[in-house]
Amino acid sequence: MIIIAGRVQVSPADLDEFIADARATYPVAAANPGNILISFCVDDATTGTVTVLEEWSSQEALDRHLSAPEVIAIFTKWGPRMHNQVRKFDALNERDPRA
Repeated sequence: MIIIAGRVQVSPADLDEFIADARATYPVAAANPGNILISFCVDDATTGTVTVLEEWSSQEALDRHLSAPEVIAIFTKWGPRMHNQVRKFDALNERDPRA
């Protein structure tokens, strides 16, 4: 399992547009059978900070998502305009956090 997690920052003036563009990729992710979760959540509107959380069944599933034209368009548009602190993690020992 692959976990994508972290934060991105955009100009607060661009936050609504960024969130709309990012959330427009939800149907793309949902159509990918390897997608388990995808979420973009405003963490702090005053600083333009967005928390990103994704869960993928495999690297192949993530690769399919990242190669989708809609996802490429997001990175092309926003890549130069955002500070990206999102990282990829391999989840090897999944369990209930209360266990």
